[in-house]
Amino acid sequence: MLKKSLMLSTAAAVASMSLSTAAFAQSAELIAAAKAEGELTTIALPHDWCGYGALIEGFKSKYGLKVNELNPDAGSGDEIEAIKANKDNKGPQAPDVIDVGLSFGPSAKADGLIQPYKVATWDSIPDSAKDADGYWYGDYYGVLAFEVNADIVKDAPKDWADLLKPEFANAVALAGDPRASNQAIQAVYAAGLEGAADAKAAAEAGLKFFAELNKAGNFVPVIGKAASLAQGATPVIIRWDYNALADRDTLAGNPNVEVVVPKTGVVAGVYVQAISAYAPHPNAAKLWMEYLYSDEGQLGWLKGYCHPIRFNDLAKNGKIPQELLDKLPPAEAYANAKFPTLEEQGILKETITKGWDAAVGADVK
Repeated sequence: MLKKSLMLSTAAAVASMSLSTAAFAQSAELIAAAKAEGELTTIALPHDWCGYGALIEGFKSKYGLKVNELNPDAGSGDEIEAIKANKDNKGPQAPDVIDVGLSFGPSAKADGLIQPYKVATWDSIPDSAKDADGYWYGDYYGVLAFEVNADIVKDAPKDWADLLKPEFANAVALAGDPRASNQAIQAVYAAGLEGAADAKAAAEAGLKFFAELNKAGNFVPVIGKAASLAQGATPVIIRWDYNALADRDTLAGNPNVEVVVPKTGVVAGVYVQAISAYAPHPNAAKLWMEYLYSDEGQLGWLKGYCHPIRFNDLAKNGKIPQELLDKLPPAEAYANAKFPTLEEQGILKETITKGWDAAVGADVK
């Protein structure tokens, strides 16, 4: 009992620390405080997304904490709603941490849903990819690509316009619901990006494109996954390159998977981490962040084909194994990628989430 009470006292002390003294990496004090809490609750972290399966197992093995995984297939909007719905709930349905699209970070901060914490490697995170006060911080990025079942689709689409061709009838799916998923919102934007004057025009053009795709009978209104790709229900899925590349490895030729970055409308998406303002396990949440932003965690994301936010820092210091670099798409695939600004992200989210039903009318599930 004495040992337990000491651990609980440590946990209380750590939880009360100010932001300026909280960034002490994976220290004995933080580890003890996290272990006193006993577990971490995550949400929307599929094991085949960005190497999260191995990262979660690594965290559990390293620190001996239980990880309670909520709704792996949830979208960014669902994560925010989970925090709102569980403000007064310290039970297993209350997430400690979230991993959401860039535009959801500032809005979650404005709504008082997340708390500040600066990891020990804070200075190596680009200023453009983090909140100055530590409320949210970029974790990784990739580009949108076409994941193609090459056993069914013999001539893979090379650009957005190709998806409208008759040979892609009942073939094209999104990897999320555009009314809630950041990945799907960015896909709609990418489809309308070429030639658009600004973000709003691109979002509207993207909605028009998907309306045409749906009218042509080419759009499949289900959330595309590796299983639906393999079964032939969604032989073409628009998703982040890192998810598509991970599927290629997992499916191991059954079926053969081709990953195509479109010639135009290449959109790069940055995701961000944050700790819930109502986290039942705040110290476990901080330890999770320290783990993810350590060299070990960053390379874990890279193994899952995601470019970690500290990529340049790791590369500069020679910490990236060549075999990992060799597995990534060629550098030219990223050459013309568009990184939407925070302001543009907000416009896209507003225009696409609210305009999808009227413009496209497909209930994606």
